[in-house]
Order: sequence, then structure tokens, then C-alpha cells
Amino acid sequence: MHNLGHTRSARRTDHYLLTPDTFVRTPMPGMTNATAVVHASPAGGAKFTQYTAELEAGGAFGPTSAQRFIYVLEGVLTAGECTLGPNAYLYIPAGTALEIRAATKARAAVIEKPFQPLAGVAAPEILSGDETSVASVALGGDETLQVRQLIPEGPRFDFAVNTMIYEPGAALSMVEIHVMEHGLLMLEGGGIYRLGDCWYPVTAGDFIWMGPYCPQWFGALGKTPAKYLIYKDFNRHPLDPAC
Repeated sequence: MHNLGHTRSARRTDHYLLTPDTFVRTPMPGMTNATAVVHASPAGGAKFTQYTAELEAGGAFGPTSAQRFIYVLEGVLTAGECTLGPNAYLYIPAGTALEIRAATKARAAVIEKPFQPLAGVAAPEILSGDETSVASVALGGDETLQVRQLIPEGPRFDFAVNTMIYEPGAALSMVEIHVMEHGLLMLEGGGIYRLGDCWYPVTAGDFIWMGPYCPQWFGALGKTPAKYLIYKDFNRHPLDPAC
């Protein structure tokens, strides 16, 4: 049904919210029987790319020169000897020729970023896991707000990916303002996000990009927990150029 121009999607200088009613699907080079919903890219102000890959059974997408992180939302993917079901994730180092193929109809969140090496620090290797098997940690001691860290700590990695789960009524303890940018995909539940001076209702399926120094805060609403997947650049000096 025509919505007469109404949407929750919004774009500002330091952030934007994209809701599923505004998603546009496009094929990308290396994809077969698959399309992408590109959420964040340099064209929009981000220093990374994030998209949702949607694949038919037997569909695939090829390697990239950038490092790549994949989180399976639905279905089953294979990558070399790895089989990835829902909630499984895979980190692929830059320059690794590894095709991703769908064993069933599938959707996955994909993050790609040029790698920033550090002198004297070994580059990371392929990493896989299951998000539900990762131990959660209470953020700031608040047991109603749990964080699962999917990328190991340390200078080998130049970005972080976490899931965060808020019990109904839980909220960040402060408005955060920092140099890192974020890509955030709402996975479950919903709530209210403050971005800059704007307040947005958000729900599962929404995507948010937050630029450096964008004021940000979230509180969960409803009767079920809110959960999101969140990316940030990390472990590098702000003066170090991206490769």
C-alpha cells in the first residue's frame, strides 16, 4: 500500500536511520543469485561498508580485497570448510580468496573495511564462532544490559563487532560521544534511540549509522528484550590513515 511519503527513515549530517520500507536491493560484482541492501558505505560518509546479503539456495558472493565480517541472520552459508547457521559469524582477513555460498535461502549481515596494519603486529587470521556460545558481560555492572564480544581484543584487529541485549526498560547509563563510528543493525525488539538532537523509535530490521562524535543513547521499550549487532572502528590512532 502506498504510504503517501511517510517513513521513519531519516538522514542527518552525523547519523542516519534506515528502515526496511526504504530498502533498495541491488546486485554487486561477484554475486550470483543474490542481492545486497547496502546500509553504509563511503558514499554516505562511512569509512566502512555494511550490507545485508540476501541469497537464494545455491547463491554466492565472491571474495573482496578488504577484510570481511559475516553474521548469519537466516539460513545456512558455507565458506570453505565452515558451515554457518543462524547467529554464526566469520571473520575473513583482507586478501583472502574465500567464496561464500548459500546452502539454503539465507540472509547475512556483511561488514567490509580496508585493513590498517600496525608495524610489528601480526595480521589476524580467519576466525569463526557462534554468537550464542560467547560469554556475555554486564555493561558497567548492569545485569540488564549484556554484551557479547565477537572480535577478540587486541591490536591485531582494527575494528570491533558486538551484540548487545537490553532487558525491557534497560538503557545506556550515559549519552556517549566518541571518535569511533558505528554501524548498528537491530536484530530483535525495539526502543528509543537518541542520535544527535533527534529521538527515533527503532525496531528489528532497522539500521543506524553513527558518525564520529555523534551523541548517542538507547533505551529498550516493550515486553521483550532488544538486541542489536554493532560495529565500531577500534585499536588504531585517529591520525593513522585507512589503507
